[in-house]
Amino acid sequence: IVSKDDLSFVVNTASSYSPWAASSMREGYLTAAGGHRIGICGEAVLNNGMLATVRNIHSLCIRVARDFPGISGSASVLTGSILLLGPPGSGKTTLLRDLLRRISANETVGVVDQRGEIFPEGITRGRRMDVLTGCSKAEGIEILLRTMGPACIGVDEITSEADAQALLRAGWCGVRLVATAHAATVEDLQCRPVYKPLTQKRLFDHILVLNRDKCWKEAKIS
Repeated sequence: IVSKDDLSFVVNTASSYSPWAASSMREGYLTAAGGHRIGICGEAVLNNGMLATVRNIHSLCIRVARDFPGISGSASVLTGSILLLGPPGSGKTTLLRDLLRRISANETVGVVDQRGEIFPEGITRGRRMDVLTGCSKAEGIEILLRTMGPACIGVDEITSEADAQALLRAGWCGVRLVATAHAATVEDLQCRPVYKPLTQKRLFDHILVLNRDKCWKEAKIS
């Protein structure tokens, strides 16, 4: 049985005893050293109707970042832009990590690692890889395009219209894109308004759908 002291210990250790100063608390999580994400539930504190932080924490969900070199297998030989789909916990970030690393063996790869979870300290980066950590995906994509000259740009978890628009601006600029999104099927993807511009423009050449058993298959947009 987990006690309140146990919860406090985890939160304080993950945040170096500054949980309320962590900007990610506004989104209900903390990222611990090593790229481990800790989801937080408790009493929401609002500021102008928006979540500012969480207090009186009742429960945590610890998602352990793991690295499996070579897991991308045949996906690494695909050409063009790739979108990885799957429900939470299906292994999208783990597959993305290895896929970008293997692509970087032959191409220059720029990674926008907003939460520090794709390539945290301790996880091996690719041979020709530049990682921009702590920057929003929308801004980071623009920075990498302007300053680093990547052949490929990778981002994790497209969640907002700003993310989608940044990908569209980067598309067809001679740069391939590799990204992940929350959706169980292509049909789910097409039903979510934030992703409609991406599917309508057919920005991605390949869509790989992951299941909770970590297997994946390629799907097509109808």
